[in-house]
Amino acid sequence: MRQQKIRESVIAGSWYPGNPETLRQEITRYVNEVPDPRVEGTLLGLICPHAGYMYSGGVAAHAYKLLTGHPFDRVLIVAPSHRAHFPGASLSRVGGYRTPLGVVPLDDELTELLGAHSSLVGYFPNADSQEHSLEIQLPFLQVMLKDFRLTPVLMGEQSPDFCRKLADVLADACRDKNVLLVASTDLSHYHSQGTARRLDQVVLDRVGALDPEGLSEDLEQGRCEACGGGPMVTVMLAAKKLGAVNARVLQYATSGDVSGDTRQVVGYLSAAIFGPPPRAAETSREGRGRVGVDLGLSPEEKDALRRIAYEAIRSRCLGTQMPEIPVDLPKLEEKRGAFVCLHKDGSLRGCIGMIEGKEPLHRTVQNMAVQAAFADPRFCALAPEELEKIDLEISVLTPLERIQDPSEVKIGKHGLFIRKGYHSGLLLPQVATEHGWGAVEFLEWTCRKAGLPPHAWKAEDAEIYVFSADIF
Repeated sequence: MRQQKIRESVIAGSWYPGNPETLRQEITRYVNEVPDPRVEGTLLGLICPHAGYMYSGGVAAHAYKLLTGHPFDRVLIVAPSHRAHFPGASLSRVGGYRTPLGVVPLDDELTELLGAHSSLVGYFPNADSQEHSLEIQLPFLQVMLKDFRLTPVLMGEQSPDFCRKLADVLADACRDKNVLLVASTDLSHYHSQGTARRLDQVVLDRVGALDPEGLSEDLEQGRCEACGGGPMVTVMLAAKKLGAVNARVLQYATSGDVSGDTRQVVGYLSAAIFGPPPRAAETSREGRGRVGVDLGLSPEEKDALRRIAYEAIRSRCLGTQMPEIPVDLPKLEEKRGAFVCLHKDGSLRGCIGMIEGKEPLHRTVQNMAVQAAFADPRFCALAPEELEKIDLEISVLTPLERIQDPSEVKIGKHGLFIRKGYHSGLLLPQVATEHGWGAVEFLEWTCRKAGLPPHAWKAEDAEIYVFSADIF
């Protein structure tokens, strides 16, 4: 049984601020300075630097900004050991990791799964007693994800053969789970700015091409440097086994870009690894059933609603008058709630809706389309050049139905609405299927959407409602 001792911070107050509010403000500032990223599919993994925040925090923020709107409840970090020497990899057996922002609990399930491979993953108590490479990632994750469980893996060995074996174990443990993989690394050390950029470009090219085998060979042959080369290779290999299809370098800089001293610099990289877009991944699954319900809308009625939504967005975007679209179809006059979601390149670009029908359906869809394109606070307003790239999805809702027994939640059919006090949150039926959640995870993430703790749905005063939707 795992000991419940908490691993205390060894770098708070030096590598990053020790005051909780100052730390949160600094991370928020770094993230807010990063432009909205271009998402290229389902986020599977990140590559992040591990220097002090004054040097690499701005680079790391480019990766962690991608977590906006991505509900990960589990994170597996693979980091290098700088001080302790041990065979294979070490998996911490403490109860959690403390930073000024609180304690991050360990993931019992993944810890047990990985611990079963004792020839590869052991427990070396001194492995991270003074290690910074893993801890430095935690405050960013605490700010961006709020609640998550951690699996901390420190690599004492980084040979190509060990990276392949560890990647196999990680992929098997993480398959069909909502786990974010993070590789912690810095690049070349103490070269001139010009030499560093030349060496680091080799890494950037291999990462951007999602080529872990090539990166491993380049590291072995000395064509590039990275203290976390093994974690990078391992995470890329594991991500590919989990369905990764591409990667993108998000930001690169050196310590000289911050300090102005370019004589001996350290290189920093942030990158993201993606699987296919969620919608594409879902439609490729054999035997996938229909999500939601059929409300009897005819093809003509659905086509009219889609044209209304698109023309409402187009006219607002271009400042033109919306054309007349016939709405003399019976079901379009029904008062129903509806959501309009926009996707671009397979990723969410805006989604807003009305839970209860207070206006005719065609009017609700028209208004919600404009709101989704121009008033979703998670995204900037839609630009004219994006009009031809957006994909519309309309969800026409059934009335809310309160339930007392959470076992009544049916994945693939039900959406959820949870209310507790002044907090409320809603997730559409397709969200659970796109993320592969079970009923409990769906309830937890609806609580998070409401700004509540994940287990708030169990409280006596929590109100749980289900509904369904005709999604097209």
